[in-house]
Amino acid sequence: MCGNNMSVPLLADAVTVSGAERETAAVIFLHGLGDTGHSWADALSSIRLPYVKYICPHAPRIPVTLNMKMVMPSWFDLMGLTPDAPEDEAGIKKAAENIKAIIEHEMKNGIPPNRIILGGFSQGGALSLYTALTCQHQLAGIVALSFCLPLHKAFPQAANNGVNKDIAILQCHGEMDPMIPVRFGALTAEKLKSVVTPTKVQFKTYPGVMHSSCPQEMMAVKEFIEKLLPRI
Repeated sequence: MCGNNMSVPLLADAVTVSGAERETAAVIFLHGLGDTGHSWADALSSIRLPYVKYICPHAPRIPVTLNMKMVMPSWFDLMGLTPDAPEDEAGIKKAAENIKAIIEHEMKNGIPPNRIILGGFSQGGALSLYTALTCQHQLAGIVALSFCLPLHKAFPQAANNGVNKDIAILQCHGEMDPMIPVRFGALTAEKLKSVVTPTKVQFKTYPGVMHSSCPQEMMAVKEFIEKLLPRI
């Protein structure tokens, strides 16, 4: 491993699950509000591929408006959970730049962008999608779980560089999600079809699942990663 992690703040203490053999691909996965990278590093370890490196950074701790300004791990401030709620545009854009710095770091270490998948759960899923769609590099794909698209009114114009017009997107949502109702996920899937090639968007829902993941969803994630990041 070459390169200096300290030049990329989010990498300094990120949880990294290294490959068991030569790493030829990477998955960068962002946790949800109030969580840390540890829980998703554990979940991804259960579906890991030996040639893939999994990077699970921790969000900075900031006051969150939605939670009475309590300080907690959050990628950006949240004012509400509906598609028409006010949004922390500056915070979202700054967070996206920090994730793009991780992508650039992996590229410098020899993993090309078309061998990198960006993913996340809830707020992390929202950020992964915004970051990938506004990225200047052609990525392999996006895994977005239980979320809705941030700054959705800015698209498709925000993705006008078109670099990721054909990116594959796996979107998953629990049908009983009380925090981000599945209908918001469905609206996001329709919006995404106006931003990328419509046939590249997969939207899978899971009966009985709340604002969490499930084994069937993790298997779908594994199949998606295997398909887009085959062994080379």
